[in-house]
Amino acid sequence: MNKVKTARIGDPPARKQDREEPGSPASEKAAKPAENTRPQILAAAAEEFAAKGLAGARVDAIAKSSGCNKAMLYYFFKSKEDLYVEVLENIYADMRRYERDLDLAHLKPLEAIRRLVEFKFDYLERHPLLIRLLIGENLNDASYLKRSKRMRSMHLPLVHTISKLLEAGVADGTMRPGIDPVQLYISISALSYFYFSNAATLATAFEHDLLSPAAKTARRDHAVDVVLRYLLVAP
Repeated sequence: MNKVKTARIGDPPARKQDREEPGSPASEKAAKPAENTRPQILAAAAEEFAAKGLAGARVDAIAKSSGCNKAMLYYFFKSKEDLYVEVLENIYADMRRYERDLDLAHLKPLEAIRRLVEFKFDYLERHPLLIRLLIGENLNDASYLKRSKRMRSMHLPLVHTISKLLEAGVADGTMRPGIDPVQLYISISALSYFYFSNAATLATAFEHDLLSPAAKTARRDHAVDVVLRYLLVAP
């Protein structure tokens, strides 16, 4: 006698494709939309959280924007808060991945730091969602990001790389000793992050368009100059 499968809480919504035999063309075709649903939800959630914050974001809006229903969303993520944490983890993971692609360890120390400063500026310019999400989470006192089990492991390799670059710079006589790699990275980030996060208020205060191509080029060059002069033995 064939047993009837009983639906359980947390199971994805039943679909015709789910009744196909595993390995059949129909079942393989059904698997592809499911595989694509999670990143679509995360992308839609990032937009919603960045625009409205955690409190103002609506699961209905995220589900509609991602092209799925709420049942499917809750199948992948247990709650809006869990979804929010994963969005934060993903924005950091993406940035870390691009930083790894810079292959800084194989560059000369000063050139590597220059590349990192330029990258940080360019990345923040191209990813305004990142800035808005981080502003929101700082207002939350990072209470949700503290739940993440991935944050430390994502940051440690970068700190290690910067430490090695500083050691190499001291060894070849171009950089002064005693520089803290974490403090250096915070400064590199701040030089670009503050510029973009406060561009509207700064532009109003100084009556200057900070987001024009010429202004952004000048600020990028300034950030590089500030960091390298701080590192050099003889600026």
